[in-house]
Amino acid sequence: MTIDRTAPERVPLYGPEFAKDPQAAYARMREHGDLAPVELAPGVPATLVLGYDAALEILRDPATFPRCSEVWEEEVGPECPVLPMMMSRPNALFTNGTVHARLRSVIVDSMDRVDPVSLREDVERSADTLIDRFSGDGKADLLGQYARMVPLLVFNELLGCPPEIGDKLLRGMNAIFDTVSAEEGNALLGEAAGELVASKRANPGADVTSWMLSHPAGLDDLETIHQVILLMGAGTQPEQNLIANGILLLLSDDRFGGDLSGGALPVEDALDEILWTDPPMANYGTTFPRQDIDFHGYRLPAHQPVLVSYAAANTDPSRGIADRRGNRAHLSYAGGPHTCPVRSHSRLIASVAIEKLLDRIPDVELAVPAEHLEWRPGPFHRALTALPVTFPPDQVLP
Repeated sequence: MTIDRTAPERVPLYGPEFAKDPQAAYARMREHGDLAPVELAPGVPATLVLGYDAALEILRDPATFPRCSEVWEEEVGPECPVLPMMMSRPNALFTNGTVHARLRSVIVDSMDRVDPVSLREDVERSADTLIDRFSGDGKADLLGQYARMVPLLVFNELLGCPPEIGDKLLRGMNAIFDTVSAEEGNALLGEAAGELVASKRANPGADVTSWMLSHPAGLDDLETIHQVILLMGAGTQPEQNLIANGILLLLSDDRFGGDLSGGALPVEDALDEILWTDPPMANYGTTFPRQDIDFHGYRLPAHQPVLVSYAAANTDPSRGIADRRGNRAHLSYAGGPHTCPVRSHSRLIASVAIEKLLDRIPDVELAVPAEHLEWRPGPFHRALTALPVTFPPDQVLP
């Protein structure tokens, strides 16, 4: 079967209806098979990969499905709202072959120098600082006041990034994830990362940015800027969603009820569940076939975007539903040569942030029913707009 790029049945991934119930949309899309025609923004067609095996096949074959296409970028033009999330950049996510291997080695080697014990302490310290700010209020928005801020504080520390530069990076990243004012957000990202790299080039320290600059691979300033943007993007937006969605699951699902403050096991179980069923990056891993190709019964046109739906692939009905506790075979950290190189850091930050919150505020409850919470529109992420909670302020632990 050939996919018609102008087909009227393309499913929009950018509106509030999709954001409210993406799994229902994936269920409808499965009528097409392992792949389905979608729109990422008005007038921006793409193909979404829904099947687990098909997704893994694409992720493992960057020679056939490379990560960028200048042909597509020229077609959509600079004002395309999803372009900043999908455009060619000299970083480890959007390159292929030996260039990708070189850039990835810099990230892997630099992040490997991060001491897990120190990272845990950084997360705990950041979490305590944030909890102290609202602990006497009896209420909080755990997205804006906590889940969004913990990764920002931690990655500012990891990258050696002053708070004012970190704030600019986060504002730019928010804009391109939401595909709102994406072009301006992209410019702000580049400006902030450039300031950080220039500062670290002049005054290096014991931080990831400085380690990348001094790596034997010899990155120039532009390459380092783009690795910083990649790390900040992967370490803040998806991480805040993992933390917030994990908290939501623990507070709303009876399977995780009981004594939530009784140790790490419920938190780790919740993270496994989220990464399988509601991953913070729902649809991404964008690839562009080098030439027209027949794949799983579909004709995929050359240089047109093919995205992996991690959320749909992980819940592929053909694979059945196994016990997800401790099962890390999900695709939420991608797969193949582009598997996320800092997934262990991601889990540690999320688990410690959630554990610290539940340890200090054991009686926290949702302020509204879970089904009344709103989700941010956008084709790529699975993100709440807010996570309001209440708690007895006199029972917050020090």
